[in-house]
Amino acid sequence: MARDSGYGIFVTTKTELEVIEWDQGWDYMQKGFTKLKRILEGLSESQFTSEENMMLYTTIYNMCTQKPPYDYSWQLYDKYREVLDEYITSAVLPSLRNKHDEFLLLEFVKRWETHKVMVRWLSFFFNYLDRFFVCRRSLPRLREVGLTRFRDLIYRVVKASVRVAVIAIINKEREGEQIDLALLKNVINIFVEMGMGQMDAYEEDFEAHMLEDAAEYYSRKASSWILEDSSPDYIFKAEECLRRERDRVSQYLHSSSEQKLMEKVQFELLVVYSAPLLEKDLSGCRALLRDDQVEDLSRMYRLYNKIPRGLEPIARLFREHVIAEGITLVQQTENSANDQSSNGSGMREQVLVKEIAELHDKYMAYVSDCFMNHSLLRRASKEAFEVICNKTVAGSSFAELLVALCDNILKTGGHEKSSDEAIEETLEKVVKLLPYISDKNLFAEFYRKKLARRLLFNQSANEDLEKSTLAKLKQQCGGQFTSKMEGMVTDLTLARENRTGFEEYLHSNPIENPGMDLTVTVLTTGFWPSYKSFDLNLPAELVKCVEVFKGFYETKTKNRKLTWIFSLGTCNIVGKFEPKVIELVVSTYQAALLLLFNTADRWSYSEIFTQLNLNHDDLVRVLHSLSCAKYKILVKEPNTNTVLPNDTFEFNSKFTHRMRRIKIPLPPVDETKEVIEDVDKDKRYAIDAAVVRIMKSRKVLRHHELVVECVKQLENMFKPDIRAIKKRIEDLITRDYLERDKENLNMIRYLA
Repeated sequence: MARDSGYGIFVTTKTELEVIEWDQGWDYMQKGFTKLKRILEGLSESQFTSEENMMLYTTIYNMCTQKPPYDYSWQLYDKYREVLDEYITSAVLPSLRNKHDEFLLLEFVKRWETHKVMVRWLSFFFNYLDRFFVCRRSLPRLREVGLTRFRDLIYRVVKASVRVAVIAIINKEREGEQIDLALLKNVINIFVEMGMGQMDAYEEDFEAHMLEDAAEYYSRKASSWILEDSSPDYIFKAEECLRRERDRVSQYLHSSSEQKLMEKVQFELLVVYSAPLLEKDLSGCRALLRDDQVEDLSRMYRLYNKIPRGLEPIARLFREHVIAEGITLVQQTENSANDQSSNGSGMREQVLVKEIAELHDKYMAYVSDCFMNHSLLRRASKEAFEVICNKTVAGSSFAELLVALCDNILKTGGHEKSSDEAIEETLEKVVKLLPYISDKNLFAEFYRKKLARRLLFNQSANEDLEKSTLAKLKQQCGGQFTSKMEGMVTDLTLARENRTGFEEYLHSNPIENPGMDLTVTVLTTGFWPSYKSFDLNLPAELVKCVEVFKGFYETKTKNRKLTWIFSLGTCNIVGKFEPKVIELVVSTYQAALLLLFNTADRWSYSEIFTQLNLNHDDLVRVLHSLSCAKYKILVKEPNTNTVLPNDTFEFNSKFTHRMRRIKIPLPPVDETKEVIEDVDKDKRYAIDAAVVRIMKSRKVLRHHELVVECVKQLENMFKPDIRAIKKRIEDLITRDYLERDKENLNMIRYLA
């Protein structure tokens, strides 16, 4: 046998067994527990030696491994809990009872750390009991029992007071006071640990109350700030508060609280006061946009982007502001157009397009830089410019104004005297507005008309710029949109080759030479705008030219028919006036009329009408340009500014001019009505084609679904009118392309 010098208990060996009675064994253990309590309470007591540790462990081991009735495992399991309860009741609870605020928290943390140390020591002493007896009977492990006793006897008693103290300290920090962050973190970790692997204790006993208090705190702050501060100042404070709350989570709160806390603070600071904050007269969202406060707008976006549907009011205000700015520009242009002192017809409207292009660039930069290209703000910008770019300005559609500006920029001698790079940049900005126009077909037709004049009359400043602009249009609207325009440019290249061939033909056939310079441009009908073709009675000089070119062209091809568009032709003729000889640059119509005066000095309107075979409107324009406009090549009787069927005209031999070469323009023709009619006709064809295409693939479709599908197919080119689609459907039914189902009239069938 061996005797321990410290306790006087005999330890049995495997070779010689001696039963340990309960009282004897437990008395020995009690002495060890008493020493442990004194050490934990900081009283004068020496630390356990390794021999003492082993003796206490072995005593429990022996008491658990003795044969019945001396197996005291159950009694020891119960005594383990009693030891903890006695220590908590006698030492821990009294130490907490009279403490408050930070002192309570310090003691609470200290007692929890002490309790964990005690549980570790006891778990070592009772290790054999925990490993075998507890496991075999599926009882709670000793460590779990230790945590449960702290939770039931201490935590549940003081948790309300601890929570109040913690929240009070958090609010002190919010007000700028220095606090013990480590202490707070330790206390909050106890709330987490009391869940014993779950978060319910932390969430129910602390987090829910902390969130409620945070909401109340920031509600008080917000109600004060919204009255005192400008929107930028308020937003700055809100962002700072959110940043500090996020720091609090990382410093001492549990990470699971971050989203909940952020949502609470965001709601109180940003959601509750959203309307008054964003719509403040002198500093709200509109004012920030007006004053280009990019940094404040970015901050506003950052905050409201994190709130569900938080950006919706910002997007609405952004849209309204952009529309208001655009409408202001339109109204200023309207007022300028109505002002008789306005400089230059149509120039102010072209300036408007540039201003709106600049406005578009400005606010797209806002969308990109301030609003991080968010889809909601992109849509708001799109909707705003759709409103602006579909306004009628001084009687002209925005599509016409876009075309007029492009035409002015691309023309030779236009008002754009900048470098090619600057012109490219301006065209880029202008073309970006095209997607917002609801009726792109109208733009395409106007642009084609202007492009045709530039190409045919050699008015383009730069062919590369023309091609570059077409490439931009193609990128915005697709290849189908620009296919005819690209065909026009290609036609001009082929026409130059034809001219070279014609010159070679005349050189090799001198007998065919008409005796004057002749240039013919051959165009492909499908690419170019439709032009009226009249059987003009050409003078003999011009008849010879036409016949010579026909002979040449027939050597090139036999399968094509030439249709002469004399309205597009120009002639250089020599006018022999008494003062001097002047070269006149005129249209083919004007030339044909002037050449009549080689055979007679005086002609009546009716005689000219018969000789030329022109219609009344065209003849009036030609006569007006030669007798009533700037250059009076003809003298009209009576001398009025209106051409009437009873008028007579005489060659003005006294006419003179300081220049030796003058161009006599025809009065401009308003092509808008004609273009709109052509576009409307094309729309009908497009709707018919879309309906047939849809029905051919679907065979049977409800009437409403057919209309919706048709709108989807056509909306990239123009915004189709629902009534127009329904009318075209009825027309196709009449023409036996479609039919209504006899049993269900809402169903449409395709007839193959």
